[in-house]
Amino acid sequence: MAKKKIAVLTGGGDAPGLNAVIYTLTKTCILKYGYELIGYKMGYRGLYLNDFMPLTLESVTGILHKGGSILFSSNKDNLFDYKVIENGVAVRKDVSSVAVENLKKEGVDALVVLGGDGTLTSARDFSRLGINVIGVPKTIDNDLMATDRTFGFDTAVNIVTEALGRLHTTAESHHRVIVVEVMGRNAGWIALYGGLAGSADIILLPEIPYTLDNVVQKIKERDSRGKLFTIIVVSEGAREVGGQQTVNKIVEDSPDPVRLGGIAHKISYELEQRIGEEHEIRPVVLGHTQRGGETSPYDRILSARYGSYAAHLIHEEKFGNMVRIKGGEIGYVPLEEVIGSQKLVDPEGEIVNVCRDLGVSFGDRPVTRKK
Repeated sequence: MAKKKIAVLTGGGDAPGLNAVIYTLTKTCILKYGYELIGYKMGYRGLYLNDFMPLTLESVTGILHKGGSILFSSNKDNLFDYKVIENGVAVRKDVSSVAVENLKKEGVDALVVLGGDGTLTSARDFSRLGINVIGVPKTIDNDLMATDRTFGFDTAVNIVTEALGRLHTTAESHHRVIVVEVMGRNAGWIALYGGLAGSADIILLPEIPYTLDNVVQKIKERDSRGKLFTIIVVSEGAREVGGQQTVNKIVEDSPDPVRLGGIAHKISYELEQRIGEEHEIRPVVLGHTQRGGETSPYDRILSARYGSYAAHLIHEEKFGNMVRIKGGEIGYVPLEEVIGSQKLVDPEGEIVNVCRDLGVSFGDRPVTRKK
């Protein structure tokens, strides 16, 4: 029998754990099943340009702990709506047939796609075209409904938690209010988990609209108890009651053109108008530090489980599926069921209620303090 040839690509924003999946998938495919592997560079762009590198035991040595992706990544290259230049004019076209032909030309038997909602949407579409596809869920936002956990989330939470620990000392020393903006888009998981682990006093989430009055009231309540500093964690997608999310910019050539950002500066400015004589207000935007650095042990292990199981699905020819974890058990779900629904924070969920029990404000309720 001919040796199977497996292709891998990483799409969308980078996330700690991508290299760990590549490492485990490559080693399992080679050592257990004797497959040959290649990796397309820059996500779907590499598939379109047929730009790839061999994945061998040597090429993946030492990458388990590293953030980023040795295959690089892109979040602007939807091959079903791809920007090309024709007669000097930029137009958008469906060039998926080029990718299919490249896979056939290279003799690829299966394509493993590591990505979030947008990347996996294209994976589903390639599956519909007859390509043998396996998906692996990746996003630091942890907002894919079909799986309990995506790799990259734990590392991002660790980075937020460490940053809050550092900000506490400087905030307390100067009696400052520090507003820390974290990633997450429309889902508040990073803010919620990072805020709880990092002892934030106020956590503002997209799922729980806030009022500035309630935020100010919480700060003053802390002042009245001699706690003359406050740490506010705000998800980039948070909004006031009746208000809109804060948009940083529009990227026209991106499948996800709306880039959120700026909420920390907005809230800081508004607080300056209200309590600027009582406190210095400082915005801090953690930004892409949440994506960088070494992968956390939890994410390394989760990624290893995903990579190993993806290899097993290839061997069993269970294509058109995405690896997932549910209730601590690794399994799979059809790609057709993965797309189109976000996993959002439940405003009445356990972790939210744990925070409320600790006196954390979500800016949605007036502060009540029992005598």
